[in-house]
Amino acid sequence: MRIASYTSNDTSFFGAVSDAGMIALSPDFPQWATLRDVIEAGALHDLAVAAQDKPVTHPNGTFDYQIPIPNPEKIICVGVNFPDRNAEYKDGQDAPPNMSLFIRFPRSFTGAGQPLIRPPETSQLDYEGEIAIVIGKCGRRIPQDRAYDHIAAISVCNEGTLRDWVRHAKFNVTQGKNWDNSGAIGPWLVPFTAAAQLDDVRLTTKVNGELRQDDRTSRMLFPIKRQIEYISTFTTLVPGDVIITGTPTGAGARFDPPKFLKPGDVIEVEAEGIGKLVNTVADEFEEGTA
Repeated sequence: MRIASYTSNDTSFFGAVSDAGMIALSPDFPQWATLRDVIEAGALHDLAVAAQDKPVTHPNGTFDYQIPIPNPEKIICVGVNFPDRNAEYKDGQDAPPNMSLFIRFPRSFTGAGQPLIRPPETSQLDYEGEIAIVIGKCGRRIPQDRAYDHIAAISVCNEGTLRDWVRHAKFNVTQGKNWDNSGAIGPWLVPFTAAAQLDDVRLTTKVNGELRQDDRTSRMLFPIKRQIEYISTFTTLVPGDVIITGTPTGAGARFDPPKFLKPGDVIEVEAEGIGKLVNTVADEFEEGTA
C-alpha cells in the first residue's frame, strides 16, 4: 500500500495511490485532518482496508503531491552516514563514535513532482538522496532491539542543500539546510511492516539520467536502529516525527569541478521497495515565490 498527501483544486487530501491516480480517503475519515493524525491514531491499516475496491477519485494529472507529513513536530537529519561519505571530508579521521545531526523545518521541503527552488543568494544548490522514516509510536531511550517497533512508515527524500551556506559559520549547517522548498520528501508513505524494508535497501540518485549516488543501507555507519536509539536518548520521539537517515557519496559538491543543480535539471532518488522521488529545479524569482 502507498499512502500520500496531495492537493486538488486547492483542497488538501490524503489517500491511497494507484497507477491511475489517487483514491481520496480523507473524506471518509473526517476525524483525522492529516496523515500525521492517522499515524498518531495507529490507523494506517484502516486506510488500507478503506481503499479496497474504491475507484480513483483524482486521476493522474489532476493533483499535486505534498510532503507526506505536512506538520511534523520534528525533522531530524543524520549526516555523514556512509563510509565513502566520511572519506570525502579528507580529514584523516575515522568515522566518529556518534552521529552528526541537524534539524530541518517542514517548509524547507516540497512534494514529488515540484521544483526544488534555487534562491538568488547562491548557485550552489545540491542534491542528497536519502530514506526517510516516520515515527509511529512515542518513545524515549528506545533500545535498538525495539527501535523498529516505533516506525510507522518509510519514504524517500532529496535532502537538498545550499553548500556555501552550510559553511557560513564554524559550527553550524542550519542555514544551508533550511531554504524554503530546497528539498523534497515523497511521493508517498509505505507502511513499515518488516526489517527487510530497511536493512539492506539500494539507494540511488540520478541527475538528468546520470547515476550520481549508489549505495545500500546495510553499509550505513549508524544503522537506523542505532539512529532511533541515539536520538530518543535526548528527545522524545512522537508520532509523525521524521528522521532523514543519511546520504551516500556522490553529491554534486564532491565533483571536480562541482556539479551543482541548475534550472531544468531532473533529479530522481529511488529506494528499492519504497519508491522513486522525482523533482526538477527552478529559480526562486521565476517561480514567483519571493
